[in-house]
Amino acid sequence: MTRILLSPDKFKGSLSAADVARALASGILSVDSSLETVCLPVADGGDGTVDAAVAAGWDRAAVTCTGPTGEPVETSYARRGDTAVVELASAVGLELLPGGRSDALGASTFGLGTVIAHALEAGAGRIVIGLGGSASTDGGAGMLTALGARILDADGNDVPLGGGALRGAVQLDLSGLLPSARNAMFELACDVDNPLLGVTGAAAVYGPQKGAGPQELLYLEHGMRQWAHLVRNAIGRDVSGIAGTGAAGGTAFGAIAVLGAVAKPGIETVLELIDFGSAVASADLVITGEGSLDEQSLHGKAPIGVAQAARAAGVPVITVAGRSVIGLDRLRPYGITASYALSDVEPDPRISIRDAARLLHEVGRTMATTHILEGTS
Repeated sequence: MTRILLSPDKFKGSLSAADVARALASGILSVDSSLETVCLPVADGGDGTVDAAVAAGWDRAAVTCTGPTGEPVETSYARRGDTAVVELASAVGLELLPGGRSDALGASTFGLGTVIAHALEAGAGRIVIGLGGSASTDGGAGMLTALGARILDADGNDVPLGGGALRGAVQLDLSGLLPSARNAMFELACDVDNPLLGVTGAAAVYGPQKGAGPQELLYLEHGMRQWAHLVRNAIGRDVSGIAGTGAAGGTAFGAIAVLGAVAKPGIETVLELIDFGSAVASADLVITGEGSLDEQSLHGKAPIGVAQAARAAGVPVITVAGRSVIGLDRLRPYGITASYALSDVEPDPRISIRDAARLLHEVGRTMATTHILEGTS
């Protein structure tokens, strides 16, 4: 029996990774129900990371936290044994900004710290944090505050949340940091190599995406420099220049400096969490993809990571995307033998996004007829 492993990422703005996998599977099985399809959706460390873990059999734990600007947010994390998978995007991400209105200076990661604290209280000793999709530039200060740290101004008062307020901070007090946070192992699923500060730092590069104008960028850079100074004084060393500390508005900096976190590539982390290696070992074909297959995809995005892992196991790969601007000749070195795009079936992007499930079903049928059954005849 031919075993097909379906491991796509989400089609952003259209379908979750699990829905993409199900739509493709339904199309394939409609041609030949004797084929075996296994849905194992993936993510690259951003939104969808918790869902990928849950789809692979992890338990989901619900928690209420504050969103990026303080509003209540219902979110969840995944747990198995003493490991918890926490997703920044689902707690304090850009898409959670009320009405889509940014608050570049006031948005914070406090809610992320709340979710981490919940996981620690539930007994987690290893915390994996997916860092994609941040709405704030606070250097992880809010996250650490939620874990018991205090950031004080010249009068000994707690400074307000957000990267802008860090300009007035004069002391980081770690004496109240949760003992469980001190003892836990932290891993960051992260593909960004920017440092915290400077022209390639968290504020300068990613601040504009979070609504920061020229003056706000200056305030945020000032805040990050002051924050780096306080952290150095508190821990006795400066880690702000380490590649990757600028990830998620500097959240990686706070996690690395204070929590001893280690950063790892996002898709590699997710593949390990969902035990992709065991699944691909018994597969005859892997199908992966994402909403847009483009130049960015070749630099650490989920489909290429899946393809590389499958190639290492000697399993051929087919990709499917909402749209693709990468020719098959550039995909073949990654073990990809065929590539499909919904735009080839439906050129109108609005219709393609709206009807993605139907189109993926059609693509699944075509794959089954053109590649899968042909290869097993």
